[in-house]
Amino acid sequence: MERYDYLIVGAGLTGAVLARELTDAGKSCLVIDRRDHIGGNCYTEKVNGINVHKYGAHIFHTSDRHVWDYINRFTEFNNYVNSPVADFHGEVYNLPFNMNTFSKMWGIKTPDEAKAIIEEQKAACAIEGEPSSLEEQALSLVGRDIYEKLVKEYTEKQWGRSCAELPASIIRRLPVRFIYDNNYFNDRWQGIPMGGYTKIFERLLDGIEVRTGVAFDEMDRSRFDRVVFTGPIDEYFDFKLGNLEWRTVRFETELLEGVENWQGNAVVNYTSHDEPFTRIIEHKHFEFGKDESGALLPDTVISREYSFAWQPGDEPYYPVNDERNNGLYEQYAQLGEAEEGVVFAGRLGAYRYYDMAPCIAAALKLADSELGR
Repeated sequence: MERYDYLIVGAGLTGAVLARELTDAGKSCLVIDRRDHIGGNCYTEKVNGINVHKYGAHIFHTSDRHVWDYINRFTEFNNYVNSPVADFHGEVYNLPFNMNTFSKMWGIKTPDEAKAIIEEQKAACAIEGEPSSLEEQALSLVGRDIYEKLVKEYTEKQWGRSCAELPASIIRRLPVRFIYDNNYFNDRWQGIPMGGYTKIFERLLDGIEVRTGVAFDEMDRSRFDRVVFTGPIDEYFDFKLGNLEWRTVRFETELLEGVENWQGNAVVNYTSHDEPFTRIIEHKHFEFGKDESGALLPDTVISREYSFAWQPGDEPYYPVNDERNNGLYEQYAQLGEAEEGVVFAGRLGAYRYYDMAPCIAAALKLADSELGR
């Protein structure tokens, strides 16, 4: 039986970057994933020429030059700029909150007018001291109109509980711009990889042994000097201290043949309880409605996203980082530190939400640590 330096559990972003770095440094790696494909939640599949984000929209963005240069070794990005819109009872508003939003909401034109309304509403809420909930935090930042129309019900759908029960830390800051600018991110670079995300993983894992459809408990660990586990840390320990809580997402994806443009934007958030889903993605708009040759695509694919509480067997998406869960994670982390020859990594191993760029940065840092460089 062949021996390896590393077993890397998970062929998502953390596992793929780490495998690439370790392999290039002369280490032998076997990468496994219990799904039937590489790429983790970033995986895209081709449907009628459209790169469909199978596990939800991923827009790459970063201000980290090192990360940007690194990922550009494996792909070329288009110049897509994330500019979602929000639908509240049929009223459409630009996101993030900016002068286009305020002008539509209040019929005003200038930053001073918008600031005056927000300050008046914040004062009327009379939040004293440090906000104790997400609701108080949002009201103290943007006032009642924006909170009621664009934050409250969307957030309750996302997290499955009242904003008055959610911790203020979830939205410690809300992006508020007093300029007419719909660019959601402030980062120096952003875009969508041309040809889809899956191509990045094919290039990251080129020349590395990868087995999909394989579970960790099927492996003979004696064949590996070290294990990097990017799955849920509580699952590794058979949930013996209890389950960490997650929110998960169900996707309802639909191919609309002969429909060139269904909603006019890649991302539309539905911010009222009128609709049970949180948002609808129209995937072709991430690549301007064209295929890789530049030809216009005649069909479209949309995905409705529904948020609900994770149960064993579901895919975990968003950690519920409240006091109870963070305390439980620390107990699991202590068990992990005592586990000889095993490193826990990635968002599932660290029980934290990662954007793609920080995930890559963390994987590169871990590779440096493993290689002693």
